[in-house]
Amino acid sequence: MSRPAGEGLTDEERYDQGMVVRREVLSDAHVDRAIAGTTELTADFQDFITRVAWGDVWSRPGLDRRSRSVAVLTALIALGHHEELAMHLRAALRNGLTVDEIKEVILQAGVYCGVPAANTAFRIAKDVFAEEG
Repeated sequence: MSRPAGEGLTDEERYDQGMVVRREVLSDAHVDRAIAGTTELTADFQDFITRVAWGDVWSRPGLDRRSRSVAVLTALIALGHHEELAMHLRAALRNGLTVDEIKEVILQAGVYCGVPAANTAFRIAKDVFAEEG
């Protein structure tokens, strides 16, 4: 069985739950900008990521948010998703990771994802940390 037994949440409840988590992880300012920039083209995608990524996956009890941030940072480094990496470095700080812990995640990713990927991640992290103070 791929889903837990029981009725589950409605799409509206998943969206509402997802919006709470999305705002807590990414910040109100970030989410407000994303929502304000929603167009007819992107509306379905915004709904999808709010319900699925934030309402379903990020809301699961199996990992805490710090652990989810470590997993996300590693995946983004490996795949070279630099814009998302900057956003999730900020989220990792909000989720309680320290700069030193993030440094260790990037260093670890360098072994498994490659030196160029880690080099770019360190550059992005330096910029993000400077912006965040």
